[in-house]
Amino acid sequence: MPYDCDTHRALTLIVAELAANAIRHGRVPGRDFHLSLACDATTVRMEVTDTRTEGVPVVARPTDLRDGGRSLLLVEHLADRWDWHPRRDGPGKTVWAEYVLPAGG
Repeated sequence: MPYDCDTHRALTLIVAELAANAIRHGRVPGRDFHLSLACDATTVRMEVTDTRTEGVPVVARPTDLRDGGRSLLLVEHLADRWDWHPRRDGPGKTVWAEYVLPAGG
């Protein structure tokens, strides 16, 4: 995939926003987050798992008065699907997004 294309820019931004959220809102001292990327012929799936159990990821509608709060709004706009679920193998949660690749590569 070429670096200078809309697909690459969208995937990079989605991963960056999910990872930044895990660092900012899901961090527990002494524990890291886990990033997983999977791709088949049609879809890229990105998952970020953290160890913080409180706090449900929600899309906040930002105002002009806030400097932040736009990350999941960006993910919602760029990804074809996104959601979250409790972590399967311990405390925490996984936030995931799927991006459907354009036809023809």
